[in-house]
Amino acid sequence: MIPEIQQHRTIRQYKSDPIPEEILTRILTAGTRASNTGNMQLYSLIVTTDPAVKSELAPLHFNQPMVTQASVVLTCCADIHRFSLWCRLREATPCYDNFVWFVNAAIDTLLASENIALAAEHEGLGICYLGTTTYNALEIADVLQLPKGVLPVTTLTIGYPETVPPLTDRLPLEGVIHRDRYQDYSPDAIDRIWADREASQETQSLLATNQLPNLARIFTDRRYTAPDNVLFSRKYFEALQKQGFFNQ
Repeated sequence: MIPEIQQHRTIRQYKSDPIPEEILTRILTAGTRASNTGNMQLYSLIVTTDPAVKSELAPLHFNQPMVTQASVVLTCCADIHRFSLWCRLREATPCYDNFVWFVNAAIDTLLASENIALAAEHEGLGICYLGTTTYNALEIADVLQLPKGVLPVTTLTIGYPETVPPLTDRLPLEGVIHRDRYQDYSPDAIDRIWADREASQETQSLLATNQLPNLARIFTDRRYTAPDNVLFSRKYFEALQKQGFFNQ
């Protein structure tokens, strides 16, 4: 087992030290070695180090401090634009401005981002994935001047950790692995899979703070609520349309 994978932590506090260019180049090159659709590499990586641009991005990521603290804010974008341009310049007719090619591009993007995350941790850096990217994708696209055919999928903050938190728990293998075919979960299996997490001190603290009866309610009532889910789903769908992924 690769040690960095077993020791992955989400880093939310960073030192001000810049990342040397040769290290950043190695990390980004690792991203380009990821598997991808048809060797088309349907992604673009926007490397933001300018404090002014990070300040523009920060409110779109709910002003999480790591956006301005981290040496690099890496916005990972699905990109059908570049490949389509190449096709047209070669008198080929592209037909990639549709949803299935957004899915292909999003897969390429996430595979590249994970390679980058692993390479960064191998270099002694920390990373944090920002789920807020999908909440405000169109506004982020405006700040980064993304053309049609390019849409943010995820963002990584990358830098030298100021503090290193303890490892977070994960569900046991039983919770996520299925052999040969999907085996649906019985109530007993669900209880077993979540038992350790529900019994943890962290969960008990969350329940006391939020005055809720169980951990599931933390997710449904506080973290990812129905109104927010509907709002952000509509926003991302509109971003897909505006950025040209639903032309056909």
